[in-house]
Amino acid sequence: MAFEEIKEQIDHVEQGVRSYVKNSLDFYRLQSFKSMMRGITIAAKVLIIGCVVSLGLLFLSLSAAFWLSTLLDSTAQGFLIVGGFYILVGLILFLLRSKMERPILKKFSKFYFDEP
Repeated sequence: MAFEEIKEQIDHVEQGVRSYVKNSLDFYRLQSFKSMMRGITIAAKVLIIGCVVSLGLLFLSLSAAFWLSTLLDSTAQGFLIVGGFYILVGLILFLLRSKMERPILKKFSKFYFDEP
């Protein structure tokens, strides 16, 4: 009789442990899906907005280059000035790359580890 009760209790504990493990796996699967989808939606938004801004910047750059060309009476000089401006901006961003790393890491660690 005592062995029957112990066996039933062990079976009950085993079912509880199996249920706990299954629920834990489901929870972590849902958490990873949630984080992955948040990342995908943010990447999609950045990609779409980045494309639109890039197109706008392209047209603004072309119009600035042609405007400078009319002022300087040389198409090449207008485009060289605009190209030089972008090289200067690129160099400044390259020099400041280490200062940009920390805020980006903070933002993404908050995004990944904190609950909204």
